[in-house]
Amino acid sequence: MPSRTPRRALHLITAASAMTVALTAAGPSVAEAASAKQAYKDYAASGFRSPAQFDCLELLWEAESDWNPYAQNPTSTAYGIAQFIDATWATTGIAKTSNPYRQIDAGLIYIDERYGTSCDAWAFHQANNWY
Repeated sequence: MPSRTPRRALHLITAASAMTVALTAAGPSVAEAASAKQAYKDYAASGFRSPAQFDCLELLWEAESDWNPYAQNPTSTAYGIAQFIDATWATTGIAKTSNPYRQIDAGLIYIDERYGTSCDAWAFHQANNWY
């Protein structure tokens, strides 16, 4: 009776290869995405004197977009890390962009002008599920 192990091993290798191709075609690896997310957080954190204020920003944008600069709300024009609608982008003086660092700049401008602090923006978000 032939052993099924070689056929099963070949099946597993083929499935793993297909998953690798699918993940590669889908975008950056998990490690690359995590590294980029950390770079965005580091950039945003550099603008804060208070770790508590950055903690609030981190929670806010984690909830809004998971720090994904390509996040798109399917029911509105909300886009990017800060999830701004088109009208909000216009208030920041920064054009809507896929550049994550410009998105962060715009987000910090908006929070400063509208809420004063990121903790105030986070508190508003918790009460209203938007900011």
